[in-house]
Amino acid sequence: MVIAVALTVAAVAACDAAAAEGPTSQDAPPVVAEAAGTPRITWGTCPASAEGASRDPRLTCGTVEVPLDYRNPGGEKIEVAVSKLPAAKSRDRRGVLLLNPGGPALPGLDTPRAVAQTLPPSVLAAYDLIGFDPRGVAHSTPQSCGLDDPSLASLFPYPAADGSITANVGHARTDAERCATNAGRKLRYFTTANTARDMDRIRTALGEKKISYWGQSYGTYLGTVYASLFPERADRVVLEGNVDPTKVWAHAKDNWGKAMSERFPDAARVAAAQHAALGLGGTIDEVTQKYLALADRLDRTPAPVPGTQLALTGSMLRTVTYSLLLDNKSLPVLAQFWKAAAGLAGGTLTEADGQVLQQVFAAQPPTPGVPADNQATMFLALTCGDAQWSGDVGDYARRTAEDRAAWPLTAGMPANIWACAFWPKPIEQPVRVTGKGPRNTLILQNRRDNATPWEDGLGLYEVLGKRAAFVGADNGGHYVYNQGSTCVDEATVTFLTTGRLPDEKVVCTDVAPR
Repeated sequence: MVIAVALTVAAVAACDAAAAEGPTSQDAPPVVAEAAGTPRITWGTCPASAEGASRDPRLTCGTVEVPLDYRNPGGEKIEVAVSKLPAAKSRDRRGVLLLNPGGPALPGLDTPRAVAQTLPPSVLAAYDLIGFDPRGVAHSTPQSCGLDDPSLASLFPYPAADGSITANVGHARTDAERCATNAGRKLRYFTTANTARDMDRIRTALGEKKISYWGQSYGTYLGTVYASLFPERADRVVLEGNVDPTKVWAHAKDNWGKAMSERFPDAARVAAAQHAALGLGGTIDEVTQKYLALADRLDRTPAPVPGTQLALTGSMLRTVTYSLLLDNKSLPVLAQFWKAAAGLAGGTLTEADGQVLQQVFAAQPPTPGVPADNQATMFLALTCGDAQWSGDVGDYARRTAEDRAAWPLTAGMPANIWACAFWPKPIEQPVRVTGKGPRNTLILQNRRDNATPWEDGLGLYEVLGKRAAFVGADNGGHYVYNQGSTCVDEATVTFLTTGRLPDEKVVCTDVAPR
């Protein structure tokens, strides 16, 4: 497990947009015309994976050429890498199911394999599973800001031990300047709206009149943007772990403190049940208080991690905790990590605890041809380039202090300043998501999701109105389908195979441990 990888999974889930400036005449949204040229895909071998990564041998890959700027379709072109896992041979094939794993900025070429492992034969017979690296990500004309710290962890800004955000302001300004200098103005065209337009070029290249879609986390926002830009071309849409489109991006973090307070007890309960072995407390409250004290201690006195160049800080403790809370299967590992962190800080680190830390902080092999900071670069490009943020440093300081006092577990991070405060004006306003359109969307949402909170799933449901059905699960973590609820899984499979959606809002309470 690597911090950057864990964060990316969730990583997004967050942010808002202080009211974006109205577009000038040159900022009018582009019209995507088939006359721009009919894209084609030649299927063949997929790009090289990171060392040690496996790939489904049935997977084939190709590229689709798309405009960098859809306002100038005859201008500079970039390539988007696409993968395909064909439907099982059957007369029941419906079409294609395009997949996005979220991030923002997670690569997606291998997503068909991961998703196929969870789907029943009825769905695998109905759809070719299509993955893609979104524009700017991995093998799709990858972008780089040349950031000193290539991990996503550095982009989640926790205040100093005394609550000051002075260092965060400096870091945010430096990251924005690096991107402006090294990636340049072209980075402004790597947005969610343009990624959605790329999806429609993929649809054309596949020879499909419509595409079905399954997006997770940030991918839910991408899906709603696509369905808003191309409502007549979206077939069946599944959105899992949801972003409220009215909060993109600066306010998508507003509910993180509350969400963490609701999710953290799930892990604290696991740790309390092992108090004799872990020594972290015998109740949820005791574990929570010990965790908060440990985070404060590490804020003030970072602890060097043996065998690495790292020193464990309070911010790193919180970042790993956030990441491992995303999946119920990671909760036992998280409890072990807390024990190891406490031992490291207290000078009582055991050999077994050291192995846990080595596992958590192990470096991930690089992907050939992809810059080390690619995910971090594109995370910033999307969250900063989709919508305008406030540049009022004093307001960030005030709101961070308030958030820090209200939600100790997140220590003010959700309200803190990002590089987006110093980012150029977006090339267009955020795509407006409304309730107009066909009823073709299934929203899946966990009750205790620390990355995309329950309230945000309900917010999306309110925006989409009659276009969508809502299936919630009384579960924790960022993943809803295939997480132990027959109620959730049956609703999802029924929709994908028959198009039927629940008539009323559903909350599934049948979650069983897996």
